[in-house]
Amino acid sequence: MNDRQEEAAVPPSLRNLQILEVLAQEARPMTPTEINALLKLPKPTIHRLVGTLEQEGYLTRHIDGRSYLPGPKLRQMMLGVMRAGHHHVPRREILTRLHEAVGETCNLSIPDGDAMVYVDRVETHWPLRIALQIGSRVPLHATASGKACLASWSDAAIGRFLGEARLRAHTAHTITDPDRLRDEIMRIRAQGYATDAEEFVPGMIALAVPVLDDRQRLTATLSFHAPIQRLSLKDGLAHLPTLQAAAQDLARLL
Repeated sequence: MNDRQEEAAVPPSLRNLQILEVLAQEARPMTPTEINALLKLPKPTIHRLVGTLEQEGYLTRHIDGRSYLPGPKLRQMMLGVMRAGHHHVPRREILTRLHEAVGETCNLSIPDGDAMVYVDRVETHWPLRIALQIGSRVPLHATASGKACLASWSDAAIGRFLGEARLRAHTAHTITDPDRLRDEIMRIRAQGYATDAEEFVPGMIALAVPVLDDRQRLTATLSFHAPIQRLSLKDGLAHLPTLQAAAQDLARLL
């Protein structure tokens, strides 16, 4: 089959979606050649389509200059899909059950560039609460959900982050030293959960676990946070098995 026949075999309206689907499934930076190894489109076609997707903001060039990642428009679409799932009854039931067991605000977050974004939450009924609404962006290095995400990255990606990120001190307890943060990330990777001991908001603790897909890749994080006047970090860790069980239930849905 020649190039024109191969190109005609794929409906034009689906080619861009196929490229985005490959990037989503592989969950890593990919060159046009790597993408096309799976799609089998003509070489001029794949380079033209990737170039157009980059120009329109659906893809962005990776730091290596050769491969591509989801761009700002695609990330916004992904966030929109997750936010629309706010009305997904089974997911809300899992978050509600977790909230009832813990008694504090429970959050579902997904990575978005250099931050985590809250895409769903069930608020505590206590009058003393920390107001972080759906759509809030929180830093990777200073939150339990963000550090749980970092722990899922490769060592090379963690090294690039530590070398490039601005590790802003949000409180007196924020880890801003790259070596200390690397040690913290390795500890989180080994134990399977992350904590926030007043590192993002003074007087707030948090506990987070990853929500993994069937290939053991992080798709989201599940967490709860509380003021220390009501729940210490030590007491919060007693809820870890409940949090992990809820994350497994969410993984089956997501």
